[in-house]
Amino acid sequence: MKIEKTYIPLLFFTCVSIGILIGGFINYPVTNNTSGKNDYKNKLNKLINFIDTEYVDDVKTDSIVSLTVTNILANLDPHSVYIPPSEQAAVAENMKGDFVGIGVNFYTFNDSIAVIKPIENGPAQKAGIKEGDRILYADNFKLFGKKLENKFLYSKLKGEKNSEVILTVFRKSENKMLKIKVKRDIIPIKSVDVAILINKNTGYIKINRFAETTGTEFHAALLKLKKNNISSLIIDLRENGGGFMEMASQVADELLKDEELIVFTKNKKGTIEKTFATVDGDFETGKLAVLIDENSASASEILAGAIQDNDRGIIIGRRSFGKGLVQREMDFDDGSAVRLTVARYYTPSGRSIQKPYTKGDSKDYYKESENRFENGELYAKDKIKIADSLKFKTKKGRIVYGGGGIVPDIFVPLEVDKGWESLEYILQSGIVAHFVFEELDQKNTIFKGLNFQEFQVKMENNTLFNSSFQKYLSKNGLQFNFGKNTEIVNRYLTAEFARQLFGENQYYKIILKKDKMVEAVLKNI
Repeated sequence: MKIEKTYIPLLFFTCVSIGILIGGFINYPVTNNTSGKNDYKNKLNKLINFIDTEYVDDVKTDSIVSLTVTNILANLDPHSVYIPPSEQAAVAENMKGDFVGIGVNFYTFNDSIAVIKPIENGPAQKAGIKEGDRILYADNFKLFGKKLENKFLYSKLKGEKNSEVILTVFRKSENKMLKIKVKRDIIPIKSVDVAILINKNTGYIKINRFAETTGTEFHAALLKLKKNNISSLIIDLRENGGGFMEMASQVADELLKDEELIVFTKNKKGTIEKTFATVDGDFETGKLAVLIDENSASASEILAGAIQDNDRGIIIGRRSFGKGLVQREMDFDDGSAVRLTVARYYTPSGRSIQKPYTKGDSKDYYKESENRFENGELYAKDKIKIADSLKFKTKKGRIVYGGGGIVPDIFVPLEVDKGWESLEYILQSGIVAHFVFEELDQKNTIFKGLNFQEFQVKMENNTLFNSSFQKYLSKNGLQFNFGKNTEIVNRYLTAEFARQLFGENQYYKIILKKDKMVEAVLKNI
C-alpha cells in the first residue's frame, strides 16, 4: 500500500475543550465587566470557574466540562464525538484487537456468570473451564447476586498478563463446586470471524470491523483459503460499522493491482492524500464479490468503493450507510477522548459517499436509516434515491453514484417479510445465543453423542425450538408471530446451536447455506 500526498501540511489542531480542561480551575476575579475582545475561550473558562467557586450547591465541574465538550461537538457533524473515560477504555481495547483476561464468552444468567463457551486455546479452556460453568468467585470476590455490573465483573476477570486468579466454579453437569486456577493471558478480539470454503472453488471471509489487527488477520485468512486453490472469493462486510481506514486500505491492497487507487482524502486546507495499491497483493486476479448492507459503514465503504470503482469485483446487497468523513482522535489525561472530523474521503472515481446532514442535528441523520424501512428501499432497488447530478464513472466507464452510501451492483432485499424487519436484527443479536445456551443448559442430553453431520440431519426442517424461542422472546417483552418467517428463524437457531456445540466454522456453514446474498454471488461469479 502506497500513500501519496499532494503536499505535506502543517498540522493544526484546535479544540475549545482543551482550554476548558486546562484553565477550568484558575481563579478569575468575579466581575460584572467583560473583556472588550470576543474571547470565547476566556468566556468559557470564566464561566466554569465562576460555577466552581460561587454556585450555591456543590457541582461536579468535570461533568459540566464533559457536557460542554459534547454540546460543542454536537454542532459540528454527527461523527465528531466526545467519548467519556467510562467508555474510552473499552472502545480502545476493541479497536486494538486484544485484551488481557481469562478468555470466556459469558452472560449474566439468573444472577450469576454463565460461561457460554471458553475461547479456544485460551487460559480458561486450558485450565479446565467448560461451557455451562457458573463462575461464583474470583479469588474471594463474590461474582453473583442481584446487582452485578459488567464493569465490576470485567475488573475481576481481567488483569495483568501472567497474573493468576482462583475461580470458584459450580459445574451443573456434575453438580459440584470446583476451584480452578487460571493464569491470565492476552486474548485476541478477532475482527475476521471466519475463513471457510463455500464450495470447492469459492472462499468466504467475514470481517466484523476494521481494527489494528485486521490487515494481518485478513492476510492469514486469505493464505489459508488459497491453499485450497480457490478461484473466487466472497468478502462479507454486512453489519461492519468500520474502523481504521488504513486497515481497509491494507485489505484492498491484497485485491488490487499495483498503482490502482484505493482512496483519497481532502482536508480543510485542500490537501489531498492518495493511497495506492502495491505489487504485494495475494488475490489480484480471481473472481471477487463484496457483500454490504445498510449497516456497512466507513472503512467498509472505502473497501467496497475501491473494488467497485476499479471494476475489480461485484458489490452485492443493499445500499451502505453513507459515512464519508475521517476522524482523528485526541486523548485527554482523564482517560476521555474526542474524535474530530478532519477530512472527507473519496472513492477512486472521485465520489463522496457521505449522506447529507445538517450541522447540530444528528437525530434526523440517524433517522435516515430508519426511513429506509418505511420507504421500501430495503426490499426494492428502485426505491433508492439517487441524485443524477452525482454521477461518476468506474475505470471501465460504468456509472456509479455518490451522495449517500455505496449502491450495490446487484440488489438483494431483506430475507424477512416486509413489516418484520426488526425480526432479522433480533435474530442477529445476542438474545439468540442466550436462548440456545439456556436450552442446552436445561436439556443437556438432547444432542449428546451426535457429530456435526448427525446434528444437521436432526435439525433439518425441524421447528422443534421455534415455539420455545417465541415464548422466550415474549418473556423478554418481544411479541412475535413468526408467520412466513419460520424457515429463517429455524436457520438462525440451528446455526447458533451449531456454534455452541461445534464451533464458529460450523455456525457459518449453516447460516450461509440459504443466504440470499451468497446465492446471488454464486449465480453471478
